[in-house]
Amino acid sequence: MAPASCALCKMSKAILKRPKTGQQICKDCFFYVFETEVHHTITTAKLFKQGDKVAIGASGGKDSTVLAHVMKTLNDRYQYGLELFLLSIDEGITGYRDDSLETVKRNQQQYDMPLKILSYDELYGWTMDAIVSQIGKKNNCTFCGVFRRQALDRGAAMLDVDHIVTGHNADDIAETVLMNIMRGDIARLGRCTMICTQGEDTIKRSKPFKYAYEKEIVMYAYFKKLDYFSTECIYSPDAYRGHARAFLKDLEAARPSAIIDIIHSGEAFEVREEVKAAQKTQQTCIRCGYMSSNELCKACTLLEGLERGMANSAITERARKKMEASGPAPNNMRSIPFFQSSQPILAVEAPS
Repeated sequence: MAPASCALCKMSKAILKRPKTGQQICKDCFFYVFETEVHHTITTAKLFKQGDKVAIGASGGKDSTVLAHVMKTLNDRYQYGLELFLLSIDEGITGYRDDSLETVKRNQQQYDMPLKILSYDELYGWTMDAIVSQIGKKNNCTFCGVFRRQALDRGAAMLDVDHIVTGHNADDIAETVLMNIMRGDIARLGRCTMICTQGEDTIKRSKPFKYAYEKEIVMYAYFKKLDYFSTECIYSPDAYRGHARAFLKDLEAARPSAIIDIIHSGEAFEVREEVKAAQKTQQTCIRCGYMSSNELCKACTLLEGLERGMANSAITERARKKMEASGPAPNNMRSIPFFQSSQPILAVEAPS
């Protein structure tokens, strides 16, 4: 039997079947429809405007590497007029993050983008290796997630960018919807499907891959021969998210549209007014100045637990001196302050 022709161009031989649609298409058509769908997501949500400075959260993994490649491609093709940067967070995981950062450094050369690397050790005085050695592998992802989110905001402020984009894909978002349902976390369920989020004093953060299937991202990276790091984090196999991921894969096997269906269901959820009223109002952490719903933000609360009986600091003295050495920040930016105690010691500015 002769090989099927591409369902789109009708000319070339089909070499893959899209997990998202089931279409049998050729390689070039797959590249085009994948990129065009991401472009449609970006333009429909009006994520960017001409002249925006955008930091791509780069881990060296498949999602962020494909995101960097696609963002550069679309920026050139459709003349978005964006200034793109790579922003990497070094969690301090020996044999994993140190190796993946070498991939990011190669990506910097391949995509010709400036790169900023910021480490947990610089900001918090703790690496993930040190945290796991103290608390064990259970719940370590909680520490990492909280620290990384704040570190991305800090790094973006240092780069003076307007926007952070991350490689979270459709599978990730569907998993998060399932996790929030299983935990009964109504507040997060109401916002976890949002393509773009922005706190009162934080930089805009968005997910251009919101509707992109993980399998298609892998296929794109493979056929494009992109340089990415494929090893899984050594501390993540015990994460709670893994249960949601396994359940989602079973659902997808029975019904490929399950991923998008779950996302659309999450988008349709409405949080009752009395639930919204019960949610805590945003304030700033009394120690580090980061946005928080309590006196201490989550990062400082976790650090306090780690450093109980030790020097009580949210941002290390070494980090403070390094920040001060970089010189004063522009006056026309709103600040994301760093604290060592209850008094501010340095303000790193973020764009207005």
